[in-house]
Amino acid sequence: MEKQTASRYTGAFISLTFLFFMWGFMTVLNDILIPYLRKAFQLNHAEAMLIQFAFFMAYFLGSLLYFIISVSRGDPINKIGYKKGIILGLVVSATVALLFYPAAQFHLYGFFLSALFVMGLGFTLLQIAANPYIAILGPPRSASARLNLAQGFNSLGTTLGPVIGGYLIFVFFKEAEGASAVKLPYLFFSLIFLLLALFIFFMPLPRFTGNETVEKGFGALHFRQLRFGMLAIFMYVGGEVCIGSMMIGYLHLPEIAGLSAAEASKFVAFYWGGQMIGRFLGAVSLSKMKNNGLKVVLMVAIPLLAFGVIWLTNGLHIALVYGIFLLLNLFVFFMGRSIPQRTLYLFAFVNIILLVTALANTGPL
Repeated sequence: MEKQTASRYTGAFISLTFLFFMWGFMTVLNDILIPYLRKAFQLNHAEAMLIQFAFFMAYFLGSLLYFIISVSRGDPINKIGYKKGIILGLVVSATVALLFYPAAQFHLYGFFLSALFVMGLGFTLLQIAANPYIAILGPPRSASARLNLAQGFNSLGTTLGPVIGGYLIFVFFKEAEGASAVKLPYLFFSLIFLLLALFIFFMPLPRFTGNETVEKGFGALHFRQLRFGMLAIFMYVGGEVCIGSMMIGYLHLPEIAGLSAAEASKFVAFYWGGQMIGRFLGAVSLSKMKNNGLKVVLMVAIPLLAFGVIWLTNGLHIALVYGIFLLLNLFVFFMGRSIPQRTLYLFAFVNIILLVTALANTGPL
């Protein structure tokens, strides 16, 4: 029976996994837009960072609005269904991607920021609907495996986004005037979102809705673990986004590396690729896998595979530098002994050391 259920929803799972890939891909394209639009509109750092502010402020305001509606009127997704919620999010994202064309045509920075804000709202709705929906597309016992796989493809999108986006904007369309290099890429992305919406619309998916009322009040927010967790995620995402956003401009500085925007975009892919490797290592290390031998083999194989890919694509000299951090990553996971709290403490300590080292040193990389 479980095999029949899994087989029935294979197409839906593949399309949703591609959706995870696409919103990871599109989110990290902001790292490419920042240096590109900064040059096109002659912006300073603060003005250029409004790109990320507009995009991620939409996540905060969209989630806050959704929470208020859920508490006062009931969960909207629970009423309309996950499928309709995903389709609505895709249609919003596709429509907003089209707005990049007139924004570039009329050379209006405010238009770009408005489009990014609404795109952030669309992605917020997608995440609210798609994450739990992935969990119900199959047997409950394998729900966590499906979520981990989908999030892995999200990280793959954030890894490939800087490479593909950097090539399209800084190389393929480099002769475009003003901000016109974004026109065709975002038209193409809009088409992909529309095709995904159509595909999911015609897929025979289960409908999960209900009329249950949500208990009024702050509910789980009464638990301090959740409040501290929210603060931790706020700090983490802030650091994560700022590093990726500023990296191209930082590596472009003559006293640091003097790289072109196209060359620097590859290192942004390394940054997000490192997070992808960490996620896969974490999934293995913190899993309930009983075969410890297989766990060790997988944990060693993941960084070795990453090292091989970097070696083949960028040469041994870069792979060796990256390899040092891969070994450090692997070492910390082994020292964590598959205990979440211990692993978190160790990585926090290592990150503090790396940050202090970077702050205490100057000069080229």
